[in-house]
Parts: sequence; C-alpha cells; structure tokens
Amino acid sequence: MTTPSPAPAPATPSTLAPAPASAPDGQSRPAPSGTGYSPRPGGPQGGYQNRGPRPAGGARPGGRPRGRYAPRRRVCSFCVEHVKDIDYKDYERLRRFVSDRAKIEPRRKSGVCAKHQRAMSNAIKRARHLALLPFVPVQTIRSGIRR
Repeated sequence: MTTPSPAPAPATPSTLAPAPASAPDGQSRPAPSGTGYSPRPGGPQGGYQNRGPRPAGGARPGGRPRGRYAPRRRVCSFCVEHVKDIDYKDYERLRRFVSDRAKIEPRRKSGVCAKHQRAMSNAIKRARHLALLPFVPVQTIRSGIRR
C-alpha cells in the first residue's frame, strides 16, 4: 500500500512576488493595492497566455476584418505565359514596367520573379539604347514661363 504524498504548501504572497524596491530615502513603499499591480510585465502568471482559438478569417480581436484589403499573392506574368526570352523589341509590354518618371519598376511593385526581373531590366536598357523607350520622362509644357 502506498502512502499519500504530502500536499504542497500553499503559495504565500512573499513567494509569488519579489520584495518591493526601496524608495530613495530608505523607506519601503507597499505595492498599490486593488490595481492588479504585478512586477512582471506578462501579468501575475507571466509569459504566454492562451486565450483560446483565434477567430476565423484571420480577423484580429477588436480590429478590422481582412477580407476587403487582404494582400494576395502575386504571380509573375512572364512565368504564367511561359516566356523564355523577354524581347527588347516588344516595347508595349516593356512600357508597363517603366514608371511615369521613366524608372524601371521594382519587383515588389511589378510582381515579377527575380529571374524575369533581371531579363526585363536588360531588355528595357536595350530598348532605351535603340530609342524604343525613353531614358527621361516625357516633358509636359505648363502654362506660364518655361525654363
């Protein structure tokens, strides 16, 4: 027959929280009572708190639902069309990847994979060299004095 193990001693406030820090004048101050004060930032039990299952749809509690402006995964248009070589003479296609300031759009904006971004960049530079695409933005004439 086994003997029951002794019950653990109940936790006392002195074992749960460290002693309060002493004031500069040497007198100790008690912790604020009734305010839920805890010296640890994670709360009295500290650390991770399991709050149950998360809401469906990726919505955050008290936040805006993600359905309307959820970021969707972009797919490289050249990979979808199985393009092997990006032709520098196809300036209509290349023009989509040049900004209104005549700069080559970065990958995060164009949604092109790294391999096709490098090939597209070279094709745009070749098309610029042959004057198929502009190096500089198109000049607009404003009313007033031209400088």
